[in-house]
Amino acid sequence: MMRHIPLVSLALGLICNIEAAHAVGAEDGAQTIILPDTSVVASVSSLTVPDTAQATTEIQRTPGAVEVVSDKAFKNGPAQTIKDMLGWVPGVFAQSRYGDDARVSIRGSGLSRNYGNRGVNMYMDGIPINTSDGLVDLFEVDPTAYRYVEVYKGANALRYGGNSLGGAINFVTPTGRDASAFDGRIDGGSFGYLKSQASTGGADGPFDYFVTGSAQEFDGYRDHSDGHQKRLSSNFGYKFSPDVETRFYFNANEIRQRLPGEVTKEAALHSPRKADSEFERLDQQRNIDSVRVANKTTLRLDDFTTLDFGVFGVHRHVKHPIYQWLDYDVDDYGGFVRATDDREIGGFRNRLVAGVNLHNGKIDNNQYENLTGGHKGALAASNVDESKNVSAYGENSFYFLPNVALVAGMQFQHEERDRRDRFLSDGDQSGNRTYDNFSPKVGVLWDVDPAWQVFANISRSAEAPTFDANSFASPASTDIDAQTATTYEVGTRGDRQDFNWDVALYRSEIKNELQCLTTAPWSPCTVVNADRTVHQGLEAGLGIAVLRSAFSQGDSFWFNAAYTYSDFFFDGDSRYGNNDLPGVPPQYVRAELLYKHPSGVSAGPNTEWVPQNYYADNANQVKADNYALLNFKIGYDPQRAGWSGYVEGRNLLDKRYIANVAIAGSADADSALYNPGTGRAVYTGIRFVW
Repeated sequence: MMRHIPLVSLALGLICNIEAAHAVGAEDGAQTIILPDTSVVASVSSLTVPDTAQATTEIQRTPGAVEVVSDKAFKNGPAQTIKDMLGWVPGVFAQSRYGDDARVSIRGSGLSRNYGNRGVNMYMDGIPINTSDGLVDLFEVDPTAYRYVEVYKGANALRYGGNSLGGAINFVTPTGRDASAFDGRIDGGSFGYLKSQASTGGADGPFDYFVTGSAQEFDGYRDHSDGHQKRLSSNFGYKFSPDVETRFYFNANEIRQRLPGEVTKEAALHSPRKADSEFERLDQQRNIDSVRVANKTTLRLDDFTTLDFGVFGVHRHVKHPIYQWLDYDVDDYGGFVRATDDREIGGFRNRLVAGVNLHNGKIDNNQYENLTGGHKGALAASNVDESKNVSAYGENSFYFLPNVALVAGMQFQHEERDRRDRFLSDGDQSGNRTYDNFSPKVGVLWDVDPAWQVFANISRSAEAPTFDANSFASPASTDIDAQTATTYEVGTRGDRQDFNWDVALYRSEIKNELQCLTTAPWSPCTVVNADRTVHQGLEAGLGIAVLRSAFSQGDSFWFNAAYTYSDFFFDGDSRYGNNDLPGVPPQYVRAELLYKHPSGVSAGPNTEWVPQNYYADNANQVKADNYALLNFKIGYDPQRAGWSGYVEGRNLLDKRYIANVAIAGSADADSALYNPGTGRAVYTGIRFVW
């Protein structure tokens, strides 16, 4: 069944003219579109880590929706969660739940998940954050630590062996070759929020270093949502020659977070600060201690060929009292090798990227009864879960015209899941599954001019189930299959002096979509395969200078907007027919009008708007309401060493709203599926750089 997308005519009109746009404006401290200059091989200060401009040039060789978000877009505000970093990227639905926790979905990936995240491959400096089975929490992501963030939507994440509907996100830290000698900040605000961060970096001949650490605490908007975190990230590079560089990474995190839980819609809107009573009784928490080490080495073999390779290891100890008291150790390890060859063949430019990724891991898990007050009771389950994943990929861009490339790629994924049950009094829950998937891709990339691109592609993605919720080892669900999708995409991006844009139109036809349905209060969701579903939509970003030199020479007013339209539905399902898929609003809008003065002063209002209700269950019986939030920010950032600061008010009208939902197969008014959004809040911060 085909459903038409409202605004398709608008999207096609935009693409055919000089289309819509985003990046939060070339003038407002966010991202500027920089298209590849194929006539010049850029010299890089670090072989292993491109700077922001180089990363932007590199990513835009992709014939699909991708984006680089500079730290200037998120460090000049209360950078607490991933929403503060990616909330202005069209197609990304990022909503805070409580504390540092956030739900992230790209193009409807992991729609049904409201604890943990699935469907997006997360990386830190190219090192996986996901556990080896694909599940990921975002507590370890510290927005103040990164130079930029790369977003690859859908199968456009081929270079990372991306194997999911949502694609990949890579958080990239500075190196000593582009970091300040000192960068420190203090942020504070409503609901007991206080954060401090400091970093240092430098280079001495072939050696460079970067170290950053942060600590924060908060009471939380809701009862029983307080927490504190400590995070450390560092990297140390050594350049053996202009063509050989190696870099070592070290990360450590200590996370303590209480959980308030989902509540009924009535409670979320009328008593939004109250936690669920059962979550309080059991003192539900998520506590994580983790260490990550890695190495990446880059060899420039000649003027045309570069080789990158590396290894990593991660250890996490998770103490997680929820419906049961989970105590488990996670050990992940792996490596990668990637070759890039860019040369002329028969008078035509040709660029080949090929690589192999390995990501294996083990989860040693003990589950106990959780007694009142969050105390361990008797052992209830014990198992060892092992995942093995290997992917091989290749992508070739052949420029049959100087400014038009035909791009063809493929990826093969082999994934193994094995569970060994050590608690046999309730039966042997051991099991194993193997998934093999081949994912081809073909596309075209047209550089209309040096600052304007048009692209199109057809791609396939595949995603194996995760271990959580006994999704494929328990006897009742051994038939859970991998989720596969075929995606059709067309779009454009570009930059003009007073105008920049980023637009994509896509349709994903999905088989066996993985849904994790809430079936009872206070228990994990149950994983099922939907039959056939469709995710289609429009992603449009715009930045336009509406006034220049209005009050003084060189000042400007910029209007910035990010619009996401999501039309997700069952396609002739035997139970749900053509119902809408729940969990994400059909339309999501971020917009601002920002005044910028050459001195570095900026000010302006912005809004977050969900114009339509959206469903919280497959049966389409209950909804989360539409809402609009009014925010205002004043900042000072001279874009040079010295002092900067901001004051920001959020949800100034104190609107009560639903930020995100867990989903169910069928729900009613008494279903506890809702997470209330944060009320009126004010934040301020100061920063010093030298």
